[in-house]
Amino acid sequence: MIELVVLDMAGTTVDEHGIVYRALEDSVTDTGASVDAADLQTWMGADKTEAIAALMELGGVTADPGLVARQFDHFRALLAERYAANPPVALPGVEEALCELKGRGIKVGLTTGFSRDVAGPILETLGWGIGEGQLLDAVVTSDEVAAGRPAPYMIHRVMEVTGVHDVRRVVAGGDTVVDLLAACNAGVRGLGVLTGALGREELEQHPHSWVLEGVRALPSVLESSLVSPK
Repeated sequence: MIELVVLDMAGTTVDEHGIVYRALEDSVTDTGASVDAADLQTWMGADKTEAIAALMELGGVTADPGLVARQFDHFRALLAERYAANPPVALPGVEEALCELKGRGIKVGLTTGFSRDVAGPILETLGWGIGEGQLLDAVVTSDEVAAGRPAPYMIHRVMEVTGVHDVRRVVAGGDTVVDLLAACNAGVRGLGVLTGALGREELEQHPHSWVLEGVRALPSVLESSLVSPK
């Protein structure tokens, strides 16, 4: 029986209108680096400081720590400005799906490549509370662990917070390759969803238990405690 579902935020549970893609690209190109679309997608689900540094290097600019820190601050400022103009919303059917999972006694956690100061206002805008009686049981951000995705630490931290011990009873995933790799590295069942930029063929090249149209389809997949991955 599944005890815990751990999901990514942007592109998986939250429609943030592609703003994070553009803000990440703009924060890197501002240094004079070029950004290849494939490289941008590769680093989308990762910790954003790590992503900025990697994309700068790939784009021909030395990732000096001071410059990376300044560009991360620029990234956060761009997000705040653009989210204020076009607030994030829940993806269709996500809130209903999470409520259904909670109603079955399955705990729900979110992980994100955002830092806490970026993720917090998004959750407030959505009205998604954390804790007993709320929609979410835990939220872990990339600045709260030793390394972001594809490292397994955020998933394991959610397990720690929610008191779930058995990785075989956990589903984790999202809309990017690093979401699937993090699930694989954590030893849990990997879930890919098609609500982001990647298609089924791209996601299915990586370890997974399911690739679904979206989180809204997850409750029906998990309706049996003896469910087998498809």
